[in-house]
Amino acid sequence: MKKILIVGVVLGILMMAGAVLAQKDKEEEPTSWLNFLVVKEENGKPVRNAAVIMHPVNVRGKQEKGGMELKTDPDGKANFDGIPYGKLRVQVLASGFQTYGEDFDIDKPKMEFTIKLKRPQGQFSVYGDRSKDASAPPKQDAPPPDQKDKKPD
Repeated sequence: MKKILIVGVVLGILMMAGAVLAQKDKEEEPTSWLNFLVVKEENGKPVRNAAVIMHPVNVRGKQEKGGMELKTDPDGKANFDGIPYGKLRVQVLASGFQTYGEDFDIDKPKMEFTIKLKRPQGQFSVYGDRSKDASAPPKQDAPPPDQKDKKPD
């Protein structure tokens, strides 16, 4: 009975030591302090209240769960300390601007990013000019001018 008790105590100590070592490894995992500056592309002025969304990315390039969102201050700045090294997907959303997205390799203790947001571009349709009435027939192009009526240069 005494041997069983001693074996139990030794196993308990080993399990606790393993848990302490695992926690120590997590604490020693390198992390980075990220600084973001979000500005307008056309004039370089800061974009305030933009959402900077960060998601870890696995080795296959797939976005993992556990994202985080920051908001830029009036100077267009946002920062966070404690991002683990590795791939990070950054998306920036701001009203009146195109969505920005890019993957970065986080590999330094301190990293800075300047993100230039663009205004939305015009949209084009392959269907040409269509009436707002869905039941209306599509507009037809005007027939080409008659070549007979054209005067020589």
